[in-house]
Amino acid sequence: MTLITNEKNEMIPTRIVTGWRICMDYRKLNEATRKDHYRVPFIDQMLDRLARQKYHYFLDGYSGYNQIVIAPEDQEKTTFTCLYGTYAFKIMSFGLCNSLATFQRCMIAIFYDMVEDFVEIFIDDFSVFGDSFDRCLENLDKVLARLISS
Repeated sequence: MTLITNEKNEMIPTRIVTGWRICMDYRKLNEATRKDHYRVPFIDQMLDRLARQKYHYFLDGYSGYNQIVIAPEDQEKTTFTCLYGTYAFKIMSFGLCNSLATFQRCMIAIFYDMVEDFVEIFIDDFSVFGDSFDRCLENLDKVLARLISS
């Protein structure tokens, strides 16, 4: 938000557009899509496990969805048209009914040997923990190394 002065010299909070975001209506595609019922953890169970830990470090997997490639044969299903042409997503988009399950499955596959031992993953949030500060930092180092190598 930015304050702009109007003709009466009043300060008006204004949102300056610095970029564009695409909002897709995938209702028809989601209706026709076979649902992936991959288990997403219950947040209350995950928080109960975390509450028993002394030290925590939280990571936000910001843009994590944007790292998952859509199979080339499925990209045409995400086609959209705008003033500038016709496009299709090459990476997973928000709004697709199986995005959450796909991302969760991917994260569990990457961190299969760490989950519930010293990391919890809920959608795109990572909670790294340990019983001491040094152990928590060691665990964080392991998680970051795995992210870099993936």
